[in-house]
Amino acid sequence: MKYRPARITVAALAAALALTVSGCSLENTGGGDTVKLVIGYQSKTINTVTAGTLLKAKGFLEQRLEALTKGGGPKYQVEWQDYDTGAPITAQMIAEKIDIGSMGDYPLLINGSRTQANERAKTELVSITGYNPKGALNMVVVAPNSAAQSIKDLAGQKVSASVGSAGHGTLVQALTRAGIDPKSGVEVLNQQPQIGSSALESGQVAALSQFVAWPGLLVFQNKAKLLYDGAELNVPTFHGVVARRDYAKQHPEVLNAFVQAQVDATDFIHKQPLEAAKIVADNSGLAQEVVYLYNGPGGTSFDPTLKPGLIAAFKDDVQYLKSIGDFADLDIDKFVEPTVLQQVYKDRGLNYDAELANTANPAPITGTDALTNQSITNPAQASEIWFTGQDTTQPAADPTSLLRAIKQARAQGKQIRVAYVPDAELGTRWFADKALWVRDGETYLPFTTPAAAQRYLAGHPSGVTVTYDQAVNEVRQ
Repeated sequence: MKYRPARITVAALAAALALTVSGCSLENTGGGDTVKLVIGYQSKTINTVTAGTLLKAKGFLEQRLEALTKGGGPKYQVEWQDYDTGAPITAQMIAEKIDIGSMGDYPLLINGSRTQANERAKTELVSITGYNPKGALNMVVVAPNSAAQSIKDLAGQKVSASVGSAGHGTLVQALTRAGIDPKSGVEVLNQQPQIGSSALESGQVAALSQFVAWPGLLVFQNKAKLLYDGAELNVPTFHGVVARRDYAKQHPEVLNAFVQAQVDATDFIHKQPLEAAKIVADNSGLAQEVVYLYNGPGGTSFDPTLKPGLIAAFKDDVQYLKSIGDFADLDIDKFVEPTVLQQVYKDRGLNYDAELANTANPAPITGTDALTNQSITNPAQASEIWFTGQDTTQPAADPTSLLRAIKQARAQGKQIRVAYVPDAELGTRWFADKALWVRDGETYLPFTTPAAAQRYLAGHPSGVTVTYDQAVNEVRQ
């Protein structure tokens, strides 16, 4: 059954506190010897796939729990509930009907704030699914024919966002930095991602601010173009896993198994990124090319550890709660609970502290540049081509080399399924044919947004804007 949450509103979140508690959190059913685990996840929020879509599809959790059963423990029953945003997961956790959930950083703030009033509902942040150190997982897109060139052009316009989501949090920060009051400077329509996408396509709103994978999906489908890259904020954004403390206390072996399974899924996405992208695409309805944009090498950093930099940014985001409603103060230090994850790393023979200190993307693009026959040494420049009909991708040392490879492939009659490049300023992984290109001498630089390209041109008068096809056609072999 596909669970469809209602529209997100602050009032609805507050009303969730008044939900009637049934007196049981659904964990003990089936004659008393079956432990039930209810998991809330978001199949289309592909930054949470290691605790959701991929984890569910691969059955890693069920395998871990089955091993516990064989050891003489009770039987375990897992129920997966799919939602579009984090708010309804929080509402169900308040009602003690979901035991473990995954969501973005701003929804996690709301989750921690709203659940603490009830000891049985109170949650703890136990792991991270994926993150971007600069905030590139949230973006603002506009219609393909929009004249808007920067976030400032949205002043006085209608913008669709899911209030309380990571995408909405980014919108608030972006508008504030641009000198626009996020409450009075724009009209925010509180809409689910699908509704907002339709509103953008029909012209009912000027822009859509959302979390992964919606911006990439709409741009890939030629239904939108990118206006604002969340990486401009240079503030880490992440998604994570919360568990009800009461449930974890009653069934510590279940939470341990879940985190172990999440690490299994994280290992899988690192070792088999294309296969993982196919699995996620098949189970989410998203295009595999869009999934791979975020889940592939050089995209989202899939790393479960609760890194100090992420937690510091999380603390700074607490003020967001006050900006959208009357939320209880949240003590982040008490909300974050790394004990289970630390034990899991110890059980697997891994050094948690070493992983905690490592901020590099654990899955960079590697390999050999096919044109130069040299090893890829700079992950920040590395690019990638996926040829039609191939089940592997071809790396390129940098965007200029990628253009040369595409030019050669076209001359040979090969079809390009998709190509990926890093933004020259912010490093955001993006579609090569959707990027805005600048030629500076014999170097070609891709940018995700008009504002980013203009910033470069302002400091480099030798630069010239070119289209993607122009860049491919004129690049020297």
